[in-house]
Amino acid sequence: MGTSVLTTLNVDFGNKTNAWGSAGKRILCAVILNVTYIMEERYIDYHLDSWGHFVFLDVLGGVLITVVFIVLTYPAWTLIDRLDSASPLFPVCVIVVPFFLCYNYPVSEYYSPSRADTTTILAAGAGVTIGFWINHFFQLMSKPTESFPVTQNIPPLTTDVFVLGLTKFTVGIVLILLVRQLVQNLSLQVLFSWFKVVTRNKEARQRLEIEVPYKFVTYTSVGICATTFVPMLHKFLGLL
Repeated sequence: MGTSVLTTLNVDFGNKTNAWGSAGKRILCAVILNVTYIMEERYIDYHLDSWGHFVFLDVLGGVLITVVFIVLTYPAWTLIDRLDSASPLFPVCVIVVPFFLCYNYPVSEYYSPSRADTTTILAAGAGVTIGFWINHFFQLMSKPTESFPVTQNIPPLTTDVFVLGLTKFTVGIVLILLVRQLVQNLSLQVLFSWFKVVTRNKEARQRLEIEVPYKFVTYTSVGICATTFVPMLHKFLGLL
């Protein structure tokens, strides 16, 4: 799920900017959704029906938490947006805070994949945020060359446009999958060696000190790759 979501964030940094505003504010919306997920996992008891679906109250609770969180944090969005593009300490906060939340996830009597899912979501969000920060801080994102709104300048869907889009998608998803597999294998090997765990022990991956770090490192790398290295590769290959 994390990979497919991040692939949709593979925007063209070379020629256009999104008409919805700066990257920092878009990331804030994503962070709010991530925090909402954490709060629901912590404070709302999920009741599953016989088909394994979330009941209506869970969905309603998530929507209400999101609305309240947006209202409370909206006055600080501009400040956070400036920190996103200027402060060298911003990536540290983006890494430390989500990792702390994931590592201190509520412990249950039996293993549940919710901690792993939460870590994946927050790590991907952290990676995307750091990727946008890298683009701004190191000026990797060029200024827009077309007038706003860009929605008026969308070219018609022709065969050439379709093939170009499909090529960019294929190149991006292949690079993301390679990075995911490489980082996951390396992080697991390091953690297994550090904690002296047998590599083939699949249950060891569910241990807190192994599951959270390896998933966090893996999907943070995926987020950075999707927002920074994929556009750079597109530019190098002349796909932009």
